[in-house]
Order: sequence, then structure tokens, then C-alpha cells
Amino acid sequence: MSLLPLHEFHELQNAQFTEVNGLEFVATYGDVAAEYRALKEAAGFIDLSNRGRICLLGADRIKFLHGQVTNDVQGLKADGGCYAALVNAKAKMESDLYIYRLADELLLDFEPGLTEKVTTRLDKYIIADDVQIVDVAPHYGLVSIQGPKAAAAVTALGLVPTLPAAPLHWVKDNIPDVGDIYVMNQPRLGTTGFDIFIPSAGLGMIADKILAAVKAQGGRACGWEAFEAARIEAGIPRYGVDMDETNLAPEAGLEKRAISYTKGCYIGQEVNARIRTYGQVAKSLRRLELIGVTELPVKGTKLQVGGKDVGYLTSAVHSPGSQQIFALGYVRKEHKEAGTILACPGGQATIL
Repeated sequence: MSLLPLHEFHELQNAQFTEVNGLEFVATYGDVAAEYRALKEAAGFIDLSNRGRICLLGADRIKFLHGQVTNDVQGLKADGGCYAALVNAKAKMESDLYIYRLADELLLDFEPGLTEKVTTRLDKYIIADDVQIVDVAPHYGLVSIQGPKAAAAVTALGLVPTLPAAPLHWVKDNIPDVGDIYVMNQPRLGTTGFDIFIPSAGLGMIADKILAAVKAQGGRACGWEAFEAARIEAGIPRYGVDMDETNLAPEAGLEKRAISYTKGCYIGQEVNARIRTYGQVAKSLRRLELIGVTELPVKGTKLQVGGKDVGYLTSAVHSPGSQQIFALGYVRKEHKEAGTILACPGGQATIL
């Protein structure tokens, strides 16, 4: 298992570790409920350094990537970014991506453990293009501050002169003896949040300051368990768990965030265009609240109406806030509306 660059730093905070796709993450610092409250009410410090990150360089990088993903890359401003899906010719998902247009490169940020898959997929279509792919994860750490007081915490750090105002926009500054630091407006849990990309050489020094700034706002270091609880409760899908290579991006509810229907051709564009023109997908990802269920259901648990299967769950969590079970799952189009009650083992599921 590949350890986090800040492994020893986390050990000093009494971290317990877990594995996500063969890579180390902090599971918890010993109090998942308190970490969840920090993410919901104050600010949480999360180390995401083992997420996949590659950069595209070369004169053709923008034109090339524009033809590979579902969103508009050519239209990005110099300090902007977007969320997109990488799909195959049948429009089935191969990854989701956050894409940032930096001065001389495009930065792609995606789920841990997918670097080889994403690199291979992109490299397949580099024919005569001036494009180079570089794995930058070993050179830069990624820490994130999420929660309603995240902006106050990042402002207090003073790493950059001003915060990026719009989601998926970024600013950078050069820190002596550290290098260029990038701050991205990245609300990963649907509220307020910022990602901070830090050169590996200065990661430990800056991490101490970030944690102190978060604590000054009433927050704390948070692990994967609290982060996942907040994600599922907010209804935000994760590639490899709630969507994968069997899914179309519209099935996962990514139309508004990840798909441009005016950008022109890209791999898989024809299928997505037909879906939009001729009708809705057969199943859709929905956020659900489980009632009467005492045991946390596993992935694939069936949802039924009148004894017939109409869907299945992909992820579920006991909310540390309400103690209710919230879940994500796919439901057939005939039963997908909010308020619909579905049967599931041990109780029922209400679509939210």
C-alpha cells in the first residue's frame, strides 16, 4: 500500500489508517462524529494526497482534451476549471475528472488508483498531437479544507492574496523555500471548500499551519469515514462506488455538472446527444433515506415495488448527525420521483 506523504504527521494526530484502491488514507482520528460535525458546522482538514493527478503539457493539450471529455475545455478561462467525465465510444464512464487550466498545462484530478487507467486511455488517442502526460502526484500534495468556515480558515493562512471566488477557479502564489502553491475553490461536499496543492518539499510545514487555521475556526482534522458520510448524505456520487464503467454519465446525474451539449464532438458524444434528444435513461441515481433498516445494507441491495426489482443501492451510511441511514442507489425511471417509497430488506427507502 502506498503511504501518504504526511503519514508521520497523521500518526502524531492519533490517526487510524485505511486503504482506498490500494492507497493509504486516514480513516479517522478517533472521533468520527466530531469529524463529521466539523465538516458540517465548521471546517475539516482532509489529506487527499493519494488522489490521482496528472498534467497534460504540449501545444495541443487543450484541443486534445476537449475532444476526449464530456465538458467544454476550450472555453475554460485562464484561471478556471470544470468537472467532466471521461467516457468510451459507447459513452460508458471510465472516470470522472476535475480539470484545471493552469498557465502552461492542464491539471486533471480524479479518484485514487486510476492514474494508470486514465493515462492509458488518453495516451491511446494521442496520435500526432503535441501532448505529454505527466504524473504529478509524487511532486505535489493535496490537502482540502471543507465546511462552512473553510473560507475563513484559508484566508487566515495567508497563502494567497485573495481566494478564488467561483467554484473550480484557482489562484496561486509563490512561497519562499516551498514553491508555487495553488488554491482551488472546490466544494467537495456541496457546501464550501478549498483544495490546496502544495509542493512535496513544503507539505509538512504548510500542513501544520493549515491544521492550526482549521482549529482556530472550531474545526479539526477529518478522516475518510466522516468525509464519506458527509458525501453520501449530500448525494454526491463517487466513481468506482456509485458509478463505474457500466454507467452512462446521465444515469449518474452528471448532466448539469459534467456535460456540455454545445461543445461539439468528443469520444462518446453521439450517445449522450441521442439520450438528450430522444428520451431519458432507463435508471437514475437517487439519494434515499432508509426507514426501519437496522443493519447497514451492502452494495447491490435490491429495491422493490410490489415484489419486483426496480433498483439497487450503491452506497449507504449511518449519518453521525441524525443516526438515520442515507444511501445512494439507481432506480428505474418509472419510480424515480422524490417522495416515492420503495421496499428494501428490513424496511423501506424514500427517495429524497
